[in-house]
Parts: sequence; C-alpha cells; structure tokens
Amino acid sequence: MYSLALTNDDEVNILASLLAKQLGARKVMTLISNPVYADLMQGGAIDIAISPQQATTSSLLAHVRQGDMVSVHSLRRGAAEALEIIVHGDEKSSKVVGRAIGDIKSPPGSTLAALVRNGEVIIAHHDTVIESGDHVIVFVVDKANTKAVEKLFAVGFTFF
Repeated sequence: MYSLALTNDDEVNILASLLAKQLGARKVMTLISNPVYADLMQGGAIDIAISPQQATTSSLLAHVRQGDMVSVHSLRRGAAEALEIIVHGDEKSSKVVGRAIGDIKSPPGSTLAALVRNGEVIIAHHDTVIESGDHVIVFVVDKANTKAVEKLFAVGFTFF
C-alpha cells in the first residue's frame, strides 16, 4: 500500500502521512511547501518529501549550469549540490573519457559517486573507467567548486 498526501496544508500532509505509515503503508510521499519541514521529515517515517520550491530550484540550476547537465539538486540549503552530467567526447577531447576515476584529478570537495551506463547504476570505484555517454553523479560539498566540475566534464574544441 502506498500513500500520497497532497493537500495545501503542510501540517495536514505530515500528520496524514505519519498516520498512513503507522497503519502499514509501505511507501509514503508527502507534499511539503515549507523547506524546513521537508528537510526534517525526509528519510524518517516519510519516505519522500516533495518540496515545490526545491524542485523548481533544481530545474533552474540544471539550465544555468554549463555542460550537459541532466539534473542538479541543491543540498544543505544551497551550500552543496548533486549533479547528473552526461559525458561526451573521446579520449582526445575529454579530460574524463577513457580514464579511471582514481586517475582523474577531481576539484576539491567533489566526489564522483556513481554512474549510469546503459540503464545500469555503477557505484564508482577508483578503477571504474568513464565512457562517453555515461551519466555521472557528482556530489559537490562546496558549490563554489561547481564551475571546476563543469570544466572537468567540458568537451574540448577537437570534439567538434
């Protein structure tokens, strides 16, 4: 059994979700407009807290970031970011294609955490080799380093 709480009242949504979970709902998804409530409730009894403000911010960030960003999620109230970047190019035009993660000099505070290749999620290890077309998930602890991550995944002019 799944439960969705989608009223215009955060408190009603939270209480309804907590009750549904207590009554045996396997998965609970709740619309929470107040980002403070969303941060507090996410991952506890409420499995998924949807914040319209955070969803809009993520969508905007994906459009303003350079490179082929699929999605950008603001974390820690905007201090950090999770990026999904599509890798392009070849070994000559890219700083990452054909290289093992352990051999890539990542910007400070950034972690290449996982990648998606042909629909399969691969947890990144030091010997994981990045290929063109991979979707790489990068966590940036200090978003001041996001530009450096964008440059790392940028394709050189020789690609065109």
